[in-house]
Amino acid sequence: MLPAVNNRLTATNHVDHLLSSCASLLYALRVLRNHGIPSTSLQDVFRATVIAKVTYCALTAPAWSGTCSVADCARLDSLLNRCKRLGFADTDMSSITELFSDADDAFFERIMTNSEHVLQPFLPDKPDLSYNLRERTHNRSLIIQTIDLTERDFLIRMLYKDCY
Repeated sequence: MLPAVNNRLTATNHVDHLLSSCASLLYALRVLRNHGIPSTSLQDVFRATVIAKVTYCALTAPAWSGTCSVADCARLDSLLNRCKRLGFADTDMSSITELFSDADDAFFERIMTNSEHVLQPFLPDKPDLSYNLRERTHNRSLIIQTIDLTERDFLIRMLYKDCY
């Protein structure tokens, strides 16, 4: 098994493996289309296989999407664009960064709503505020960012998301 992150702390090796695996899935989708599967069913199979593989069913994409370089995201976007041209994906499908952002949001929502989640103790306590300025996406206090806590850290990224 390839390591997800290489010695330069990027996910390039993982993206290489992911793209070659998706190429095999695209071949299988072409075979299904040639055997007469309806286009709506073909798009369902595409979402269940290729999109699930790329986003890891919105579960582990947050773990390595922070290490995905611009070039790697562009390569994954080109895969999605090719799938749109081939008719496997909807033409209005989101970009890979939007898919990763949606996966981050869904994962963070699962952490926030599950008091037994393993990451729940790492979230800061809820602040006791006597004022109400605007609604936040979460009800936790913000952690002071240090040199050790960067945007690559999932919890930091989600706590500071949409923080103006």
